[in-house]
Amino acid sequence: MADVPLYVVSDYSSSERRITPSWSIAQLKTKLEPITGIPPSCQHIFLKTSSNDRIPIEASNEEAVYLQSFPLAPYAELQVVDTRPASARPNFSSAVGVEKFELPEEEYERKADSVLAWKKAQKLGRFDPNAPTHEQAKIDAIAKEIEARGIAVGKRCRVGGDDTRRGEVKYVGDVREIPGVGAWVGVQLDEPVGKNDGSVGGTRYWGEESELKRGVFVRAERVEAGDFPVLDDLEDMEEI
Repeated sequence: MADVPLYVVSDYSSSERRITPSWSIAQLKTKLEPITGIPPSCQHIFLKTSSNDRIPIEASNEEAVYLQSFPLAPYAELQVVDTRPASARPNFSSAVGVEKFELPEEEYERKADSVLAWKKAQKLGRFDPNAPTHEQAKIDAIAKEIEARGIAVGKRCRVGGDDTRRGEVKYVGDVREIPGVGAWVGVQLDEPVGKNDGSVGGTRYWGEESELKRGVFVRAERVEAGDFPVLDDLEDMEEI
């Protein structure tokens, strides 16, 4: 008798398999173990027919009962249920306790089919012979914008065009703790709505340690230097 293609479905897997009707139920369970991860003694098998009936594939003597005794139909579903308690089942979705594979850097650099090898071949990123020139051009462009905007330490400003984020420029220059080339502008806001107290990654760029977060580091295009005095919350009350 020819093999019958069936869909084998379990909690851990789903795949199309060719089943031989001359197999015994015991043989079937043995062959399903590497597919489903369920030991033969813990398998409860059902055949789901086109009429959605679930026929148990079981017998008192599973060595002597063969699959041809059941209505196997092409592409029917063979459902394999794990009868073990949840605590005894393997958790294939958890990575806890699984050793993480890490390829040594030297070995990765020797590989010819890696992203690194492709970048080298295409002369991209740090492998671009003109990369230093591009980087310097960006640094120069940032410096020109700072100058054009009149940004300098001690000047009043506002950040992001938001009138409630006024403050004073406290620092202009590189911040090695923040990715990206070129100068950053450090602003101490009038209100504690910033992201730091003038320090980043353990390096202090101005002021003293404080629980109030009034400092921000932004690019020059977000800073508008000018006549932005400290807002007086009582000014609006004069008209009342």
